[in-house]
Amino acid sequence: MSNENMSMADVVKAIDRVLNSGATAALVTLIEGPANIGAKMLLEQDGTGSGSLGNSTLDALANKQAMLFLGSREDARALSTSEFAPKNSAVGNVRLLFERLQPESHLVICGAGHVGASLARLATACGYKATLIDDRAEFVSRKHFPDETIELVATENWAEAVRNAVGDGRGISVAIVTRGHNEDEACVRALIGLDPDYIGLIGSKRRTNIVLQRLAEAGARNEFIEKIRAPIGLDIGAITPEEVALAILAEIVAERRGGTGQSLSAWRRK
Repeated sequence: MSNENMSMADVVKAIDRVLNSGATAALVTLIEGPANIGAKMLLEQDGTGSGSLGNSTLDALANKQAMLFLGSREDARALSTSEFAPKNSAVGNVRLLFERLQPESHLVICGAGHVGASLARLATACGYKATLIDDRAEFVSRKHFPDETIELVATENWAEAVRNAVGDGRGISVAIVTRGHNEDEACVRALIGLDPDYIGLIGSKRRTNIVLQRLAEAGARNEFIEKIRAPIGLDIGAITPEEVALAILAEIVAERRGGTGQSLSAWRRK
């Protein structure tokens, strides 16, 4: 097997490992240049690299830029070396495509009332995998959710159902929109020790403060408590369940993409 084929085989194995483990990585492809068009390399978030673009200097430059790309939260971007390494003429001016590999976006919704149901439908429409959990079987009946891409979970044990749905937390957002304090607290407690990308808790400031105080009293780490968005969502003046769902999903998208949640035209009014 040639060195080029061995390099590609290494990349394919690394991609398979990343996807199966739920990790995040940047796939770099040489798309324009004097040679090695189509060459690929993979850089994992922990710095592990696989494959080669055919030039050690270019590999080093691409590795550095790939880490910046992963930090940007973009899904894909094409860049010329003249853009990110203008002072390095040793590799010439080649163009690279950076693509993000990461777990499928998955939203776990605790509570299938009006807000939870609306959120599941909206998240699915936006390309998220949605899991909807409730302890009332009639609320998670398939007759209410004919879209079979929405996973429905009826449970007698909130904590167990939440832990099963969240797994290790990679690529997972959790929206807790149940009907009461006890259910909220059971769901939040189930997340202790896990690391979801996003945790949001519905309710008034008073109601959410009660739950967060109980978590602190139970010994939850400050880092965990501070991660919880409570009350959940962005302030868009939401009233209806559908509007509340929109406010919640907007905050989840902002967290995932690195957005600020501010008006895009705010600069014009300063």
